[in-house]
Amino acid sequence: MKKRFYQIRKKLKLFEPNYHFNLANLITFANITCGMIAIYLVTQQQFAIAAVLAWMAGAFDIMDGKVARKYGLSTEFGVQLDSFADFLSFVVMPSFFLFFALEFDNNFIKLIVGLLFIWYVISGLRRLVSFNLANDAGEVTKYFTGVPTPLGAILLWILWLLYIGGIVTNIFVISLLVLTIAWSLNSKVKIPHL
Repeated sequence: MKKRFYQIRKKLKLFEPNYHFNLANLITFANITCGMIAIYLVTQQQFAIAAVLAWMAGAFDIMDGKVARKYGLSTEFGVQLDSFADFLSFVVMPSFFLFFALEFDNNFIKLIVGLLFIWYVISGLRRLVSFNLANDAGEVTKYFTGVPTPLGAILLWILWLLYIGGIVTNIFVISLLVLTIAWSLNSKVKIPHL
């Protein structure tokens, strides 16, 4: 029975590091899928379902790294794929989510706030590229320098909750907080790696 399991496992290539569809990468692809569907749902004003998919993407992000390290599947391809998934699910998606949830008085303010969200996306991309250039495949550091993009996404979710809860409804205050989070992504702030 055990021998049969290993034969099937070998045939599927799920545990071969250089196979682009190994188990860790499949989990990352699930993260990307959740992020893409969530973005679509945001454009359809389906915020609750989009939020569930975003949190599922977060769970997949935690799982892919653990699986890659446990089974020796960490490769440069996997690192780059994970960063793409992070960009989509933790930079683009939460930006879309918060931006589409906001109500604007006029199109000029909407344009200005939209440009600020574009700056957030650029800051998130810069953070991910810088992180990849500074770290080797499979390496886990004790601290992150700058706020990691998943934490930035959580901060945007908190802003959304404050907005829909009627606690922070001023678009300019929200914009200032988004800019602050964007700055923190590439700051020198040390964040412990969990």
